[in-house]
Amino acid sequence: MNIMLFHSTYGLRPAVRRAADRLRAAGHEVWTPDLFEGHTFDTVEEGMAYREETGKDELLRRAVLAAAPYSERGLVYAGFSFGASVAQTLALGDDKARGLLLLHGTSDIAENATADGLPVQLHVAEPDPFETDDWLTAWYLRMGRTGADVEVYRYAGAGHLYTDPDLPDHDEEAAEATWRVALGFLDSLA
Repeated sequence: MNIMLFHSTYGLRPAVRRAADRLRAAGHEVWTPDLFEGHTFDTVEEGMAYREETGKDELLRRAVLAAAPYSERGLVYAGFSFGASVAQTLALGDDKARGLLLLHGTSDIAENATADGLPVQLHVAEPDPFETDDWLTAWYLRMGRTGADVEVYRYAGAGHLYTDPDLPDHDEEAAEATWRVALGFLDSLA
């Protein structure tokens, strides 16, 4: 698969590069665009401040420009937290998208969005302060109305960005379970 993997609000940090390497080792081609243009952050608050300062439209513009040269190949869009919301937005706007892998995050869904059978897999902590139960229920129902084929995996007791070994949220067991299921998902798209 050709995978466009977007980073979290922490920026393009080593954990994202390691995730990309893991995907490459499984035979996938992976791109990791730097939407923050070299800026990385030690706290969610710092990253969110940069995100707000830069603006949603500019960050989406950067994401579209990064994905555009490869979209004809049929991309799987993927991302971590904030990056998952970017991936979701791009996947729902790309009729050649092959799949959507969401790690730790989702996004609003436009009323007129369609996804005709798009395979979607979400991995999220339970509970998650950024992805509340009510939000996830509404998201799941709306994503289903787009025509997407959605799977949701919850990890009890894990922190928000539990796949990132460099953060306090890290949960080794949940992270390995996530990667095992996600790699199977990606293999099923081939």
